[in-house]
Amino acid sequence: MNKNTRDIIKLDPKLAKSLRKRSTDAEKAIWMILRAKNLMSIKFRRQQPIGPYIVDFVSFDKKLIIEIDGGQHALEKEKDLERDLYFEEKGYKVLRFWNNEVLQNIEGVVEVIRMELLKNTPSP
Repeated sequence: MNKNTRDIIKLDPKLAKSLRKRSTDAEKAIWMILRAKNLMSIKFRRQQPIGPYIVDFVSFDKKLIIEIDGGQHALEKEKDLERDLYFEEKGYKVLRFWNNEVLQNIEGVVEVIRMELLKNTPSP
């Protein structure tokens, strides 16, 4: 798929809603921290369409995408790389975490997210 085609693909809006209803335990755990501006008063959205893709979590203000990956992503490295390049071209930073990483070390995952958010916060 070439760059111009990717930009005009329309996603079915029901797909994102369906994904929100079928969240993994790891996605639910992270969402409890990101929702309602719980983390550094920053608004995140979940299962949000961006171009031809749906991301797990995004802060549009901070241009930060958070992806929580299951085992299938170990086999889809090229697809993930293509997605990440697309988002980087649009000015987004992508953080990826494995499901088990979130479930076993959520504090460490949240600290990585917090540090990235701090990089994007101007000093007073």
